[in-house]
Amino acid sequence: MSIIGSVLSIIAAILILAILIVLHELGHFTAAKLSKVRVDEFAIGFPPRIWSFKKGETQYSINALPIGGYVLMPGENGLSKDENGKVDPRSFAMQSKRKRAFILSAGILMNLLIAFVLYTGIFAVSGVPEPNPPPIVGIVMPLTPAQTGGLQANDRIISINKVIITSADQFHNYENTLIKQASANTQNIPVTIVVERNGVDKTLQLSMRKQPKDGNGNIGFSFLDPNIGIPFWQAPGYALQQIFIGNFQLIGYVFQRVAIGAISVFELFSGPVGIVHTTSEVISSVATQGFTLLFTVIALISWSLALTNVLPIPGLDGGRILILGIEAARKGKRLSPEREAIINLIGLGFLFSLIILFTVNDIINILNGH
Repeated sequence: MSIIGSVLSIIAAILILAILIVLHELGHFTAAKLSKVRVDEFAIGFPPRIWSFKKGETQYSINALPIGGYVLMPGENGLSKDENGKVDPRSFAMQSKRKRAFILSAGILMNLLIAFVLYTGIFAVSGVPEPNPPPIVGIVMPLTPAQTGGLQANDRIISINKVIITSADQFHNYENTLIKQASANTQNIPVTIVVERNGVDKTLQLSMRKQPKDGNGNIGFSFLDPNIGIPFWQAPGYALQQIFIGNFQLIGYVFQRVAIGAISVFELFSGPVGIVHTTSEVISSVATQGFTLLFTVIALISWSLALTNVLPIPGLDGGRILILGIEAARKGKRLSPEREAIINLIGLGFLFSLIILFTVNDIINILNGH
């Protein structure tokens, strides 16, 4: 791809991430307005401020650091009085626990709604993955053991190291077994693969990489991923299944790969730079892969934003909902505003530290070809 094309893909990826963040904050904003809570500022990104305007009582801002956003409401730190010492009945602090929980969870619900809509559209148009796909080679990546070993698209894998293979999942499971059994210093694992090609069995000698750095998998190919068409009215059910079951199974698979040493722990987490980099690569492949993969990645990012924000970490929505839970456990007795402010400040400091750490890690991974 040309330099201009790469730059445009990166810009498009940044816009996609920014839109997801804006929609998350729009969830908080809408819930606050519906709850009659005063909103002082709706901001995209973090300061310094680039541009802003005021409409009604709310200032709308675009800031320089595109790594988040916020909805600023009076009383978020627990103080129910304004700078003049007067009680503001429209402040966040003066609302009931139910209303505060609604406002805090609205961003999470918005990201889940986006993921649900995208998954529903994907499944309605493209169908759902076959539950037990056959071991038929789809794409062979260039400059990988698969290509140099002679593997070709549409080859049907019969066996690996004399172990009969009947499905793509079984092949991946055996890959994991080989990686787990390999010694710590082993980087390449020789394997013998028998494939059926045009009705003839062929034996191929390949070298499976333990920790590939190019993102093309241990051998360097992907299986055909046949989809099964479904009635459109079944798509929402499959979307819910993907959100509440499928994506968690994906996380479990990734952690399994880390546990056996197939993926480095430093590749496990991504910050804004890593998300933009991955999304830009998917955008670059739209011409050959189509839009389904791109929409799937956007849905996964939106789902990930919801999952991240629900974590009970001070400063995140989940941490603030946890404080509400503590208040409920104390039979309505609230934490002091000073203590709540300190907890949230510590949480924000921790989050910014994580963002910096993940950003550095993303840059290192990109430079190393991950």
